[in-house]
Amino acid sequence: MTAENSTRGKKLPHPKLTRAQVAGIYARLAELNPAPRTELDYHNPYTLVVAVALSAQSTDVGVNKATKELFRVADTPEKMVALGEEAVRDYIKTIGLYRNKARNLIALSKMLIEEYGSVVPDNRDDLMRLPGVGRKTANVVLNEAFRQPTMAVDTHIFRVCNRTGMAPGKDPLEVELNLVKVTPQEYALHAHHWLILHGRYTCVARNPRCGNCTIVDLCTFRDKVMT
Repeated sequence: MTAENSTRGKKLPHPKLTRAQVAGIYARLAELNPAPRTELDYHNPYTLVVAVALSAQSTDVGVNKATKELFRVADTPEKMVALGEEAVRDYIKTIGLYRNKARNLIALSKMLIEEYGSVVPDNRDDLMRLPGVGRKTANVVLNEAFRQPTMAVDTHIFRVCNRTGMAPGKDPLEVELNLVKVTPQEYALHAHHWLILHGRYTCVARNPRCGNCTIVDLCTFRDKVMT
């Protein structure tokens, strides 16, 4: 059963903003950053999969430090498998859960070689078959590598969408499905990046920077910090 099917017949939380207000949020974020991209460093779709998988419960800065050297020696599934799990662990040992992640990197690399001809698939179902790749990771890869208008809901986007009221939800899937519904088509491709960057640098978890927020007048958050 797909995640979408599991929510069929289930009523999603109703957005607190109108479609015009949601469009206004995107228009302002787009003005600040017309062509946002991921802050993870990568060279090709394969290294993007690796980087995003490593970023779970880790910062992009920390992942980039580790993958800088890793990708010099292993930027294809074949090279990663040849490197071996123990060596991969040494490259990524500064990242949280590095032992399990190293195991997954070898397993997903082998699967790509054996079942996909070393080519990263361009659909969510196949991506989610890869060890260590969940829905959020798959959505990031589809958006960044294949330019598909997916919504990868992480903690930042979950927070922004619930605080602003633009796409509320009790879990990431509800937020994702609501985002898909309310996001105008012209903003869909970059929506995920605008929202994650807004959550990372402005609408932060503690002491949100509402005084410097370009969408503060559209946001429904009651506890705005204007100083």
